[in-house]
Amino acid sequence: MKILLVYPKNPDTFWSFKHALRFIFKKSTNPPLGLLTVASMLPSEWEKRLVDMNVNALTDRDIEWADYVFVSAATIQKKSVGEIIQRCKAKKVKIVAGGPLFTSSYDEYEHIDHLVLNEAEITLPRFLSDLRKGQARHKYASDEWADLSETPVPDWSLLKMRKYASMSIQYSRGCPFDCDFCDIPLLYGHKPRVKDKNQIITELQNLYNRGWRGVVFFVDDNFIGNKRSLKAEVLPAVAEWMKRMKYPFTFLTQASVNLADDEELMRLMVQASFNTVFVGIETPDEESLAECGKRQNKNRNLVECVKKIQQFGLQVQGGFIVGFDNDPHTIFERQIRFIQNSGIVTAMVGLLNAVRGTKLYQRLHHENRLLTEATGDNTDCSINFVPKMQYATLMEGYRKIVRTIYSPDHFYARVKQFLENYKPLHNGLGRLSLSEIKAFIMSIFVLGIKEKERFHYWRLFLWSVFSRPRLAPLAVTFAIYGFHFRRVFERMTYDSGSELAAGCS
Repeated sequence: MKILLVYPKNPDTFWSFKHALRFIFKKSTNPPLGLLTVASMLPSEWEKRLVDMNVNALTDRDIEWADYVFVSAATIQKKSVGEIIQRCKAKKVKIVAGGPLFTSSYDEYEHIDHLVLNEAEITLPRFLSDLRKGQARHKYASDEWADLSETPVPDWSLLKMRKYASMSIQYSRGCPFDCDFCDIPLLYGHKPRVKDKNQIITELQNLYNRGWRGVVFFVDDNFIGNKRSLKAEVLPAVAEWMKRMKYPFTFLTQASVNLADDEELMRLMVQASFNTVFVGIETPDEESLAECGKRQNKNRNLVECVKKIQQFGLQVQGGFIVGFDNDPHTIFERQIRFIQNSGIVTAMVGLLNAVRGTKLYQRLHHENRLLTEATGDNTDCSINFVPKMQYATLMEGYRKIVRTIYSPDHFYARVKQFLENYKPLHNGLGRLSLSEIKAFIMSIFVLGIKEKERFHYWRLFLWSVFSRPRLAPLAVTFAIYGFHFRRVFERMTYDSGSELAAGCS
């Protein structure tokens, strides 16, 4: 049996880092972890190939080679998925589809040959068993949660690692919280399920043996959902392994803001070589936090929480949302002030959208306010429901936020503030890779000479060299990030402005 695993193309978005990747000569940020895990679950005697369309084009020859094309996708990849389906149908090659897009919107894909939904550890073996018998059904679904102790190591042999900026592994699934706009509890449940320390070390060792050195992303939606296991077993084991292997990796992940309440956990994460964490801040408005059920963010000084995490040696990337029913007209200025005061360099500000199946989606459907399905990209200036705030006011306020925070004046000021507050652990600092050296040289030509921001670039670089020399490479990295963010938001706000002028609503 010949299996072609296809990962659809991502659009140019905030998290694609398309405009930053060219500085380090990479094609994509992360590999398709789900498909690589599925590949390890397929019979060993089957032939397998991977086409990540963010790295290589999908050719007709690829499709013609396959007996089955396996596709996994998120909502944001919907357009690319449609093109893949059309091409496979034209070649009469059967499709097996799974992942978040198909699990949440399976009714839109009745024309696909086989839908293997929910968690693959449960539904894929059932499909494979029926396939061997020649009795494969159209749809496989389950309301059970997988035991992650049975999840295999991803098949990294299918991957051209040099094309990626980082690798990915997963420690847990599920989140104990209940934000009304989030579909993670729907997909993975409220109770965090975890891998044990031996599985994590095995996966890290496997990446090391494959020759990977650099960034590893723990893709967990809330890495600290099960603190007890992390603190007692996993993080100490990772820290010991990293020390023994002479610190080949640095780690980043996602966590809830209550990380700031646990100093022991932050210390353990930094000792294990975590240096970045994405936190869903959402909004500084208490009424909007209550509206969306973000109880873990309520009744706390969020700016101080961010600064505390930074002072422990973790960069904080932040997610922010406007468009809540309770948002006052002052929310746009408040979001700008919060982002600037917190020193969050990578601040993803998006419009609220209702994802199918969430509590928000159900409420808006009941109120007859839904307009369409969400695109999956909450920074593309689209909103799929009728907001309480006047649409034109919301859109103009949103554009004001992103224009302001990513303007060179505000962005570089925020970088400097962060670097002044940041207290990293020494592990791995000071060792520049070849790709980092290349990125620095390219940044001089692009940001230091060609772009209008060159004054800001040189002022930040020289300040970092003389004030915090060990953080100078990080200062350059952030300058490159800012270049990407400006490119994304310049295009996005121009497009949305054109739509607004044309009377879109």
